[in-house]
Amino acid sequence: MSFPSLRSLQLSFFRSFFPELPVLATCVATCAVACLAAMLVVAAPAPVQAQAQGDGVGPTTGRVTGRPTPRFVSLKSGQVNMRHGPGESYAIDWVYQRRGMPVEVIAEHDNWRKVRDHEGTEGWIHFQLLDGRRMALVEGGPVSLYRRQDTATPGVAAIADPGVILRLHNCGPKWCRAEVSGYKGWITRDNLWGVYPDEEFG
Repeated sequence: MSFPSLRSLQLSFFRSFFPELPVLATCVATCAVACLAAMLVVAAPAPVQAQAQGDGVGPTTGRVTGRPTPRFVSLKSGQVNMRHGPGESYAIDWVYQRRGMPVEVIAEHDNWRKVRDHEGTEGWIHFQLLDGRRMALVEGGPVSLYRRQDTATPGVAAIADPGVILRLHNCGPKWCRAEVSGYKGWITRDNLWGVYPDEEFG
């Protein structure tokens, strides 16, 4: 036993009132179905990620903390999970095992921060696993840690190879006061990832 379709019932309903206008009934019935479909599309929920503030392009203000985004922070622990979304129900995409590694906060959502590392990998980390201490990663080639802000004056305190993480105490237009493995000194900003080109602090 077969039942009439919804479209057939709609056409029968309209034709019972407007037998001389079959074309009009067909048009109205079709429009009714289209309107219903459009309502369902509009009612669909937006992705969770769309609620986050900031996308890493240009300076904005984080909706949760009110602090600038993007901004640099560092990893507080030697084992930090990066997740696919802002919550523990999301899959773990990456596990960082370098305490103090600098990352860039590019968005905020409740207790979660969307971050980007020096290789461009992006994901979500709980705010309790992030530290406000400024760190920097040496990139390119070895860099010298000078005792004074002068590359022409002898007095290199240490040499940091690529991949070494430095603690930044303050940064000016050209030099940053840094520390690594107990050695303190001044380093140029050229080969550092973890400080913006025009950023000064400390």
